[in-house]
Order: sequence, then C-alpha cells, then structure tokens
Amino acid sequence: MTVVESVKSAVGLADTQATREEMSAARLPLQYRDSCAHLLIPLNRCRQQEWYLPWKCEDERHSYEKCQYEEFKKRVAKMDELRAAKNAPNSVVQTYIPAVKMHFLLLIAALAIIGAVATRRLITERQFRRQYGCQPIARSYSKEPFLGLDTIPDTIRHVRKHKILERGCEIFRTYGNTFTLKELQRSAIMTIEPENIKAILSLKFKDYGISHRLEPFKPLLGEGIFDTDGEHWASSRALIRPSFARDQVADLTSLEGLIQDLFALLPCDGKTVVDLQDLFFRYTIDSATDFLFGQSVGTLKKSQSELGFVEAFNYAQKAVIMRGMLGRLSMFYRDRKADDSYRICRNFVQQFVDEAFYAAEVKKEQTGKEEPYQEAKRQKRIFSHELAWRTSDKRRVLDELMNVLLAGRDTTASLLGNLFFMLAKNPAIWEKLRSEVAFLQGRTPTYEELRCLKYVQSCVNESLRLHPVVPRNQREALVDTVLPLGGGKDGLSPVFVPKGTMVCYNVYVMHRRVDFYGPDAEEFRPERWMDGKLQPRWGYLPFNGGPRICIGQRYALTEVSYVLVRMAQKFRILQSMDPGPWEEALALTLCSRNGARVCLTPA
Repeated sequence: MTVVESVKSAVGLADTQATREEMSAARLPLQYRDSCAHLLIPLNRCRQQEWYLPWKCEDERHSYEKCQYEEFKKRVAKMDELRAAKNAPNSVVQTYIPAVKMHFLLLIAALAIIGAVATRRLITERQFRRQYGCQPIARSYSKEPFLGLDTIPDTIRHVRKHKILERGCEIFRTYGNTFTLKELQRSAIMTIEPENIKAILSLKFKDYGISHRLEPFKPLLGEGIFDTDGEHWASSRALIRPSFARDQVADLTSLEGLIQDLFALLPCDGKTVVDLQDLFFRYTIDSATDFLFGQSVGTLKKSQSELGFVEAFNYAQKAVIMRGMLGRLSMFYRDRKADDSYRICRNFVQQFVDEAFYAAEVKKEQTGKEEPYQEAKRQKRIFSHELAWRTSDKRRVLDELMNVLLAGRDTTASLLGNLFFMLAKNPAIWEKLRSEVAFLQGRTPTYEELRCLKYVQSCVNESLRLHPVVPRNQREALVDTVLPLGGGKDGLSPVFVPKGTMVCYNVYVMHRRVDFYGPDAEEFRPERWMDGKLQPRWGYLPFNGGPRICIGQRYALTEVSYVLVRMAQKFRILQSMDPGPWEEALALTLCSRNGARVCLTPA
C-alpha cells in the first residue's frame, strides 16, 4: 500500500467516524513512522482526537496536499451536512412546535367567535320567539334529520307515476296543514293555511323573496318580473302594468281572427279524434305574440316541421325545470341543446325588440315628444312598442318580453286544456254552457257580455280550483320572520321562520280542503260558485296574491272565456275520447298528461 493510498484510506475512515483501532490499522508501516517522525503533520481532527499521518518526505506531503485538497474540502463539507442532518429533526420540531401553538390558538379563537355568534343567535331567536309567542312545528315529514334523504325515494316514485300532487294531498292529511321538511341541508316549511299564505304574499311581503328562481330562469328569461326581487321587480311591474289597461284587454278583435284559425283545424264529423290541448298551446303562442309584438307567429297556419321557435321554446322550458331541480348543482349541468334553444328563443324575440325601438324613434321624430304617445282607441296598441317608449334599455325590454311571453302562452293554454278535458267528461255541464250563450245567437260576444256570463265564469273558476295552473309555489325568508299558524300540537300558534328558510305553499291541496269547498271538493262542479256564497278569499289562489298578483290575470280570463264561448257556439257535442281520469303533467305549469282528446259535432 502506497503512502497516498494509506492516507486516503485513513481519511475515508475518519469521514465515516471510524474507531481509533480502525484508523491505526490503516496507517503506514511502523518503520515509516519511526524514520519520518520529524515530518509528522496534523491533517484532521475527529471526536476531539488528533491523528498524524507520516510521510516519506516533504515533497510527497506537498504533492498529496496539492492533489487532495479539493477532495478533502468536499469531504469536510459532507461531514458538515451529515452533522446538520443529524441535528435537523430537533430544529424542525423546535420550529414546528411554535407553529402548532399558533394554529391551535387561531383555531380556539375561531371556535370562540363561532360560539359567540351562535350564542347571540340563540338568544336573539329566543327573544324573537317569546315576543311573538312562537311554538315549534309539531310534525316533520323528514325522519332523517341531516339531509332528508328518506323522503327522496317516495318522491321519485310518485313523480314517475305522475301522482306527485295526489301524494301531496295524502301527506297533508297525515301531517296536518303545516309541517317541516328537510331538503338537502335546507329547512323548509310546508303549509296550506290561507293565513300563512296571506302573510307570505301580502302582510309580510318584504320578508320573503324569489331570488332562488334567478339562476335557473336567467338563461331563458333574463332578469324580469318573474325572477327578480326588490327595486328591479318593482320597476319591471311599473314598466309592464300600463300595457294591461282595461281598454287594451277589452279589444277582442285579434282573438276572433285566431279563433277562426283554430276552427279551421278542428274536424267536424263527430268521429275524428283531435287533441284540443295541443292546439290550445299553438293558439296561445299566436295570441301572445300578436299581443306582445303586433304580429302573430302563425303556428296554427304552419305544419309541425315549421315550428322551430315553438320547439326551441318547449325544450328551453324543460331545461329551466331541470336547472331548478338541481339547485346549486346546476353549475355542473351542461346541455348544448338547451343552450341552443335559449339562443334561438332570445334571438327570435330580439328582432321584435329592434323593430319596436325603430318604431319608437320614428314616432318621436314625427311627434317631437319623448313621452309615450296617446293613440286613438281604435288604433292597435303594441306591447313591445309601448315598452320601447318607456325605456331606452333594449336588454330590459327583451327580458320583460320573454317573461310575459312565457306566462301568456303556458298558463292560458294549460287552463284551456284542463277545462276542456273536464267539460268533455261532463256532457250536462257542456249543454248548460251552450244554453247560457244561446242569447248571442251566434254572434261574437263583447267584453262586457263576457263578464256577465256567470256560468261561463263559474266553469273557469272551477277549473282553476281543481287544477290550478301553478299548483305549488315557494318563497325564501330574507329575514327572521313569523307565520301566524302552524306552531304547537294544535297548529294554532305562530311559527318562527329563520332567515334562509324556504316556505312552500301547495295551492293544489288547499283548493281541495273540504272545510272550504265541502265534501265534494274533489269533483268538478261549477255550480258551487253560482250563488256567490262561496268566498274562500286567500283559500282560493289561482293567480297568486298580494303585490305579486298576476298582472295579466284579466287578460288571461278574458281570453279563456272568449275561447270557451266561441267553442260552445260552434259545437253542439263535445265528446271525451280519453277513457281514463285526468292525470297530471307537471312542468312550469300544470296540464293534462293525456291532453284533451275529443270528438266534435258542430251545432
């Protein structure tokens, strides 16, 4: 072994913290150490021990130092790293412990704040309950207290059977007029008490809102009268209200033209089956577009393949329903066909908005006025043109037109379909209707004459009672508030409603309460309205109530009554071709699942 090899061996063993015996074994032979004792030099220190490596001569020592100095520095650095690594755990722990303490203190502080807020909330809630004498609601439909998942299978089963509204009647009979429900982390109160509904829609109107509608409705309707709250809603209603003035509603000229289009599609041989409900949906889209835009889309004159806008409108509504059912999960819902349908519908209406603003500008240049013009009574007033006079915001006009178009078509068509389904099932009622309108001797009725036809109005009221076009509705509590009934075991005490709670009222079930409408509440009997003694007030709610009462209520009732009178004049026999009872088809509105399939015999 050479001197260099011996030195390398010794240094290498020293780097690995070798023992003294191992270092000695790697030394030079004894004779070298004895003969060169005067040349011993210190090279390294390890464990407080000094080691000396002998050299043959001074030149060999210098040669080694020159060749191995860099390597020696690296090994010393490596030893420093090993020592640092050995001490590192202690350093990490020393750093980690203060961090843990800090995080622990922050956690305690956060819990303390949450606890303080919760305690203050409980105190405030207790004071609120004591102030109004509130009692907890005695019954809950949900047995699983966290997410209410136990109710979902039953709901899905009855939806598939098209009996969810019928199931609602059974649930209210079991749990009372007011009970609670858990809906995926959100608490809900279900009620059919008229006093509660009166509080929600009127007395405490500002305590409740419909902001939950905006997210699912916005892609189709934008921000309009049916999906906004507060100042935006108030300005929407103020913008629209003048267009539903009495003189506008009383003009029946356009309705007669559309009735003739409808009659042209009805078979008159008494044998051919026709679905009136399908034709009513086409009729109402024609009448709605004529009222809103000044010209009808003419679906009654087109083949099924030409109804592109109508098909897009139908699909868009289904997508809106799906988005509403998904709630917060709707952010993950993607439907390209729905997106295309939204675009088709809004682009279709946009052309009428552009036309309305152009007409408004031309009129302003001609008259030199900035205020809405006063047209002669005989001149046709166009809804979109009037909105363009009242605002310069094209997007606002588009959104409001989409909102009114939805209501103007679906609610009226659903009402007509449900009404004629029941009339076809009751030939005696149809004959009584024809007797009442016989005094007209075939001529078209005026607006005043329509309002005087009591049995016609009773049939419409009874259809709206038995099959309300909006059978269920809900509001979200914007602040802590109170319902007058539903608390305690007897359900007669006030109920505390925390902010964020959904309060759902079921009009379909309320309209079947035997304490309001008698033991035959499940039957279609228009005569119950004839003597004027039936005054259910807030127990009868076909068009909502309070500040949000349907702004087009008079227009819808006029249109339905007009269609009913003209059909009774035209056809002697209305024969039902559906052997089964009425079945629900619940979407944005309620209509007959099987349509209104009939055979018609002319007078």
